[in-house]
Amino acid sequence: MTIPAQFDAKTIENKWYDYWMKNNYFHSEPDHRTPYTIVIPPPNVTGVLHMGHMLNNTIQDVLIRRARLKGFNACWVPGTDHASIATEAKVVAKLKAEGINKNDLTREEFLAHAWEWTDKYGGVILDQLKKLGASCDWERTKFTMDPDMSASVIRSFVDLYNKGLIYRGYRMVNWDPEAKTTLSDEEVIYEEQQGKLFFLNYKIEGTEEFLTIATTRPETIFGDTAICINPNDERFAHLKGKKAIVPISGRIIPIIEDEYVDVEFGTGCLKVTPAHDMNDKTLGEKHNLEIVDIFNEDATLNSFGLHYQGKDRFVVRTEIAKELEEIGALAKTEIHLNKVGTSERTKAVIEPRLSDQWFLKMEDLVKPAIKSVLVDGDIKLHPKRFENTYAHWLNNIRDWNISRQLWWGQQIPAYYYGDGKEDFVVAENIEDALVLAKARTNNQELTTNNLKQDVDALDTWFSSWLWPMSVFGGIMDPESEDFKYYYPTNDLVTGPDILFFWVARMIIAGYEYAGEKPFTNVYLTGLVRDKQRRKMSKSLGNSPDPLDLIDTFGADGVRVGLLLSASAGNDIMFDEELCNQGKAFSNKIWNALKLIKGWEVSETIPQPESSKVAIEWFEAKFQHALVDIEDNFEKYRISDSLMAIYKLVWDDFCSLFLEMIKPAYQQPIDKKTFDKAIEILENNLKLLHPFMPFLTEEIWHILAERTPEEALIISTWPELKPFDAKLITDFENSVEVISGIRTIRKEKNIAMKDSIELKAINSEKFSTYFDSVIIKLGNIAAFEYVSDKVDGALSFRVKSNEYFIPITGGNIDVEAEITKLNAELVYTQGFLKSVQSKLANEKFVAGAPEKVLANEKQKEADALAKIATIEQSLAGLK
Repeated sequence: MTIPAQFDAKTIENKWYDYWMKNNYFHSEPDHRTPYTIVIPPPNVTGVLHMGHMLNNTIQDVLIRRARLKGFNACWVPGTDHASIATEAKVVAKLKAEGINKNDLTREEFLAHAWEWTDKYGGVILDQLKKLGASCDWERTKFTMDPDMSASVIRSFVDLYNKGLIYRGYRMVNWDPEAKTTLSDEEVIYEEQQGKLFFLNYKIEGTEEFLTIATTRPETIFGDTAICINPNDERFAHLKGKKAIVPISGRIIPIIEDEYVDVEFGTGCLKVTPAHDMNDKTLGEKHNLEIVDIFNEDATLNSFGLHYQGKDRFVVRTEIAKELEEIGALAKTEIHLNKVGTSERTKAVIEPRLSDQWFLKMEDLVKPAIKSVLVDGDIKLHPKRFENTYAHWLNNIRDWNISRQLWWGQQIPAYYYGDGKEDFVVAENIEDALVLAKARTNNQELTTNNLKQDVDALDTWFSSWLWPMSVFGGIMDPESEDFKYYYPTNDLVTGPDILFFWVARMIIAGYEYAGEKPFTNVYLTGLVRDKQRRKMSKSLGNSPDPLDLIDTFGADGVRVGLLLSASAGNDIMFDEELCNQGKAFSNKIWNALKLIKGWEVSETIPQPESSKVAIEWFEAKFQHALVDIEDNFEKYRISDSLMAIYKLVWDDFCSLFLEMIKPAYQQPIDKKTFDKAIEILENNLKLLHPFMPFLTEEIWHILAERTPEEALIISTWPELKPFDAKLITDFENSVEVISGIRTIRKEKNIAMKDSIELKAINSEKFSTYFDSVIIKLGNIAAFEYVSDKVDGALSFRVKSNEYFIPITGGNIDVEAEITKLNAELVYTQGFLKSVQSKLANEKFVAGAPEKVLANEKQKEADALAKIATIEQSLAGLK
């Protein structure tokens, strides 16, 4: 067949992905083989591919394709996450643009819009992953809101509630006023922001005295229910038992005492707002203070805010400062750096808020997850340093707020049969709930119409923490064939940013429901940054469209470019030049194919000695590299594995081996060498396939006509075999000899087509096994070992061996060469003199660091060796 001059990535990518899909290579069913399982970290259902996804999924595909080649029953389960907050926000925005307010809709009407949105935009990212070459088992694609997945979540809630681990509590929570829902502590990002410290005057009741209090939030004075002083602070001892008047509102509040107050901060006393600060709430409970909630759910002020009712908290902050100043209640303001909690999803500033929420007790649940990672090592984090982060989070874990004030998600399966806070039952469905409610109330007249389900939805993470089990039906049917075969999974590839959100919680759930770990290894990728080390973002305009990159450099080029710089846990400084390097690698391999397939093959000519030893050397080199490749895979150093393959293919195969076996111009190659070259190329393709699936499958089928059962994707990974390491070291010496010959040819303008003689003094007792290769690659007419220096010859050294190229047939201008060598000798002697004068300086030698001194001594040794070589060359020319 005619091989195209250029590698056409676009055509080949579509061709082979369709072929793989048609032949169902990605699909897995339980069988006699050992399973190798990965579950994809489910991206947001309405998300689109970004560079982080590209890196993460390329690594997963490398692992799954290698496992397939190694004979495992490889199963990579894809899917998407319903992403409650993000998706609901998009649907609300869409409805708003259409003039529809969410609050005017019933839950069912809103969910119809949400499903319509999800059906329209959902799953786009999975189709994009196919462009990357992801070999997921698409028949197993899951969505966290699929009926069976939701059923698993509901069953988990009911089970944990019945075990006494889920409870309903009135707590201070993190409130996202944009999404209008609570967030767990882990979903709050604290950012240092520059704000103001406002010093407010509170008048002491019945006196003309004022008490000055510093606050960053003057708008919350409407929720003040006390002022607190430290009982040990003599400055305020006279205020004990008195009352103060809140500015603007005129409300009278008590002055209380508590050692919690830091006498060094601000003015040494504080205002207590129990509804809007966690610490103030604790003080309020301790001192039995009134709780006044001044905010609506969108963080506008309610009726307690008086004439500021309906205005946003930040607008009020500015306006109230002016009013306080006008009435003399604002003493001063200062610039103040403050850590402000923001929503991970919406970026809104979080508002502490008291609310009835559902919580999961974590104290006992977390213990097996701590033990498995930090004590027993059953689960390994790569890199290991993330164990410290993991330990910090799990050793300081708090109860998990699992309820969200959203409609998109699994609705909490609590059913109220009365008006009291405790008048509820928990069940998987309303029919079961009715049975429980009748038993609880002893009222057999109750019907499902008397039951009202809790309006809140469960935290998205409460569904995805079951992911490795629920995708195989392990929650609903722990005895299912799939679950028993595929669980626990093998490797998880994800980002360190969700080490607690998702990874730790999956481990907790795995031990709670299956009694064992959900996976063995966790590979934590770094962030993809630009070459200025900035995080990639749309706002900075520094995040390239992955599909555009694939279009420009080919999927294989992008995969290689990303992975060459992606060591576990370390951020990637992404540069498109990396993808260009990947594309260049593709072209190098393609050109090697064209070279081999372009040779005429003869079945009659014998195999040259140079080809025989070249094959022996490369097979040893291949096995040596395979040891490193396997070791790096075992240690999850994926980029190091790729680099070892890259060097093996580019340097050893393309640049050396093919040169060593290449027939002379317009001459045929012997069949024995040709067949071995094809075999070696095929083994290289097997190593490359997990990283470059499209190119390798194309070349595999060009090399021979293959049936679907013989496709590269389901071929066999090369086996480790014993090899002669001495062949590798011996050849390295020969390569230096060839390099020395080529240097002289270049410097003296001796064309490669002109054969030369070579004589050598073999002081080092180098092996002569590769002399035939030296003769071929150096175009040596005669190669002889001698005991004495050769006159009238150019020379060079390899270690202590000396090599001589006699000057014959007017190859060079002797007089010009002598002039050139004399000039080089004078320069080198001058350089040596300057180095030796340094080393003769006692002060320099006494004060110089050991490394600097060693460097100078090496310079002296190199200069002496060079002078000796030049003098030998001059002697040979005279």
